[in-house]
Amino acid sequence: MRTLTATLCAHTLFCCSVFADEGMWLFNALPAQQLKQQHDFTVTEAWSEHLMLSSVRFNSGGSASFISSNGLVLTNHHVASDTLYKLSTPERDLASGGYYAQTLADELPAPDLELNQLVSIEDVTQRINASVTDSMSVAEASKARQAAMATIEQASKKATGLRSDVVTLYGGGRYHLYRYKRYTDVRLVWAPEAKAAFFGGDADNFEYPRYCLDVTIFRVYEDGKPAQLENFLKVNPAGAQAGDLVFVSGNPGRTQRILTTAALEYQRDHRMPRVLDLLRRKEILLQQYGLSGPEQARRGHDELFGIQNSRKAYTGMLAGLQDPSFLADKRNKEARLKSTVSDLSPWETIAEVTQARIGLQNRSGSLRSGLYRFAEELVLLATEDTKPSEKRLREFRDSNRQSLEQSLFSPAPLYDDLERLQLADELARFTETRGGNDELVQQVLAGKGPRERAAELIAGTNMFSAEARQALAKLGPAGIADSRDALIGLAKILEPEYRALREITEELDERERQAYAKITEAKFAAEGDSVYPDATFTLRLAYGLVKGYEEDGQSIPPRTTLGGAFQHEAAHQRLEDWVLPDSYEAAKDKLDLDTPLNFVCTADIIGGNSGSPVVDRQGQLVGVIFDGNIQSLTADFYHSEVQGRAVAVHIAAVLEVLDKVYNAAELKKQIGK
Repeated sequence: MRTLTATLCAHTLFCCSVFADEGMWLFNALPAQQLKQQHDFTVTEAWSEHLMLSSVRFNSGGSASFISSNGLVLTNHHVASDTLYKLSTPERDLASGGYYAQTLADELPAPDLELNQLVSIEDVTQRINASVTDSMSVAEASKARQAAMATIEQASKKATGLRSDVVTLYGGGRYHLYRYKRYTDVRLVWAPEAKAAFFGGDADNFEYPRYCLDVTIFRVYEDGKPAQLENFLKVNPAGAQAGDLVFVSGNPGRTQRILTTAALEYQRDHRMPRVLDLLRRKEILLQQYGLSGPEQARRGHDELFGIQNSRKAYTGMLAGLQDPSFLADKRNKEARLKSTVSDLSPWETIAEVTQARIGLQNRSGSLRSGLYRFAEELVLLATEDTKPSEKRLREFRDSNRQSLEQSLFSPAPLYDDLERLQLADELARFTETRGGNDELVQQVLAGKGPRERAAELIAGTNMFSAEARQALAKLGPAGIADSRDALIGLAKILEPEYRALREITEELDERERQAYAKITEAKFAAEGDSVYPDATFTLRLAYGLVKGYEEDGQSIPPRTTLGGAFQHEAAHQRLEDWVLPDSYEAAKDKLDLDTPLNFVCTADIIGGNSGSPVVDRQGQLVGVIFDGNIQSLTADFYHSEVQGRAVAVHIAAVLEVLDKVYNAAELKKQIGK
């Protein structure tokens, strides 16, 4: 493949504002000179291309890697948890009790999982920008840009058969076409018990030292057989050692380091507090639901975990923004950049856009409910399918069709009591946000309270059935118009407001894109063209050293051990979340308790990196990212190596427990082969 050709030599300047090991680097713009100067490491095209092709993205959110020639995929237990819960039943709780398929026939097909392998990257900036002229209004520019992206994506998909996504980088300064091979026949091979994967529970989340076996193994299939892979990661069984240079290849979800001070103040004072209020609300709702009984606790556990994780992450981000020294430093850097340009309008535009977003925050045209989302997508799909692909909303373009349908028609189980509870809460929140006298609120509630209305809607819908959703989608606009489904009716009521808000938001996004594109060019002019872009849930390379840190006057070691997990359990008197699985207790005498379990490194990561492989200089697998410590939670806005650390499962622990705890010697033999 020629996707990385010339990039390792053409993009070697490193940004003067990047210190130490900061950066989530594009695979077609790796910091070769910086790595050579700081770590005496020479990046080769063969090394980087092999790592790129061995890396995987989960459509459900998260990262992974191929670890065998016969299709094995290694990720986190918490990345896999969505699938584990969908495969579970009241009689067989795989998320809690774990699973091991001793034969290929025992491997369990995931109901709606899509894995993406990035195979090429192409810069299409000129083609996108050529579609927009100075004479266009903001609305016209937005539509023209979206149409150009859709045309490029569809032409690429038609020519290659690959999933093709145009990715916006640098806030609109660059556009790259990412092509992916899709794997949709994905089967569960092995998952440890939740007590091992999430040992220490919510209390230990984002803390370090940690003692978690947060890993799960799947296998990808093609034509009903295990996929035969040329690119997969060999394993260094000794794993990461203190002081080692390591690399993280994964899909960080989103950072906002390009934001101006005005945009950061909006995040600090408006957006993030509102998001945290929502997360706290949902957390309490699901906690109360789980208290109804063990089956309710099982049904709500995965979503509750995700919400708790997000709540802690946003708390850390907001704390970083509320530190006056951070914004003071940002203002100083911004002032220096402004001094290099004559046109300050981009910063003024972004300030105006943030004020417009504040004015929209009490409007809503959608509901955060899984079952309602299906109805909303079907209503939107019926109209979007009547338009040429390039004029549709992005998620309904032909290039995205397979992924949309896999999610929309998923056979994964849904639970009426949980859907009713969540919809009632969403209706209540919708009423609180817009006000009870709002005309749209009154239409939505139809003279009933949120709980009564939610019960009526859930009782009157067929959205629980994947077959019913498929049948309705085939009927098109006529089917939607004639449908008597209660949730379809609700989605039709909300559709005009949804579309109006989306149009306003996309125009604001376009204004920001144009402004940030100019700011990006100013940064390139001042600092060179190797400034890394903000994360976009696309493949990036980060790197750093395996290294401990100082906290409260104590030296925190870079690694923990299996023996330390048993000690941590005893220190907490085997209470609540500090209880290892019975399988560990039974195997304790066989285990090498000095085996490393978790380790930390200075690599620059964020949400979305969960499941990312950690490799050594030779590109061999030494660990799997599963968390960051509490000090790393400012990474949305800045990276600090003083105490911030990425936390990983050590590969030696995975190999040790597969053999001695789970009696999975055959699976262990396949890894790296």
